[in-house]
Amino acid sequence: MFRTKRSGLVRRLWRSRAPVEGDGEADTRTHGSGGCCMGKSTKVSKSNPGTEAELKALTHSILKKIKEKQLEALLQAVESKGGARTPCLLLPSKVDSKLGQHSYSLPLLLYKVFRWPDLRHSSELKRLSCCESYGKINPELVCCNPHHMSRLCELESPPPPYSRYPMDFLKPPDSPDSVPSSTETGGTNYSAPVGLSDSQALQDSGEQAHWCVVAYWEEKTRVGRLYSVQEPSLDIFYDLPQGNGFCLGQLSSDNKSQLVQMVRSKIGYGIQLTRERDGVWVYNRSCYPIFIKSATLDNPDSRTLLVHKVFPGFSIKAFDYQKANSLQRPNDHEFTQQPRTGFTVQISFVKGWGQCYTRQFISSCPCWLEVIFNNR
Repeated sequence: MFRTKRSGLVRRLWRSRAPVEGDGEADTRTHGSGGCCMGKSTKVSKSNPGTEAELKALTHSILKKIKEKQLEALLQAVESKGGARTPCLLLPSKVDSKLGQHSYSLPLLLYKVFRWPDLRHSSELKRLSCCESYGKINPELVCCNPHHMSRLCELESPPPPYSRYPMDFLKPPDSPDSVPSSTETGGTNYSAPVGLSDSQALQDSGEQAHWCVVAYWEEKTRVGRLYSVQEPSLDIFYDLPQGNGFCLGQLSSDNKSQLVQMVRSKIGYGIQLTRERDGVWVYNRSCYPIFIKSATLDNPDSRTLLVHKVFPGFSIKAFDYQKANSLQRPNDHEFTQQPRTGFTVQISFVKGWGQCYTRQFISSCPCWLEVIFNNR
């Protein structure tokens, strides 16, 4: 009855912490609020009974020192799971907190509480471009907003055999047979997707401002026109008022497949494409895994490419300009057959493809993207 607004915010924040496996309250809270799939990488086993109480006391003591407006912004970010754009939470960077036998910096502790309970070191993280402190050096203050960060997706080496699959490009829609040629011959003389020819047409027309174009596909059919990207960062989402970018839900689709409908409903916040100095990064903003194939994520001498699974909240450098340019060698097998192979990335929502799935080719995936990069 006499609780202050601040204490109410702190209580709501604690209830919105990241679920820990074995925490019945957290599990019930997660499944009861829409069934958001957090992915294997965001859960850890509950340790001993004293840890939870210690973590709660430490978190409450930290939150009570934060300004009320900052608490409101943090709560909005946590409850919307990053869907709402929120300001930086600037806090002292040199404050360490003791939790059990370990000492954590203030931002690392907040990231553990509200996003990744298994987080151990700041080297596992990457700051997102939405963070206003991105690229700025301030020795005294650091942004502690947990949704201004992402986890780095570590590539498996050597890759598991299930993730390999033949190169698969689609034939044009007017082709009498839309099955990828690799299933017929096992060869590499592929027909390019419609998106590639459209991208080339954009370049030939003199439009040079875009750094990539995006095509949205449902199974073997492209839905809508190509989306030309000029801004350094682009959100690709389904149907959310907070989104600012490529809204897939606004595209007209005639596909009535139940599987396609189901996957559409799970795209949610979707992904974020960001062009940076070292390449193009993909951040999974949704509540379900995405799957990515890119020539620059694999051995350039390989005749097959990997499909990489990216969990919610994780980022991966999906395209590397330097590597892509190095692929264009006169004797390069893929580029002699398809000069733009190395400049295309394919991303599937929710459903993967490859040898461990019933879908051998991305053209069988319900909802997927083709990102074609401008190499000029």
